[in-house]
Amino acid sequence: MAIEVEKVIDVIVTVGGLPAAIKPDDDIYDAGFSSIRALQLLTELEDGFGVTLPDDRFSVARTPRALCELIQELTP
Repeated sequence: MAIEVEKVIDVIVTVGGLPAAIKPDDDIYDAGFSSIRALQLLTELEDGFGVTLPDDRFSVARTPRALCELIQELTP
């Protein structure tokens, strides 16, 4: 299943309150994303895409593109 990075960005923007202008390769933490919001993001991505994201891999996927690639890799 191909996951569009724009869909991941939409979730990031909604959960993190970041500007919609965030780009696929922007570091979401440098853009103002907090660690508390990261837990909410993890839950939203898992629920929204039907995957379980390992904490160690989620924590190093700092861009929308990296999160998208991780989700694609784990999607059956």
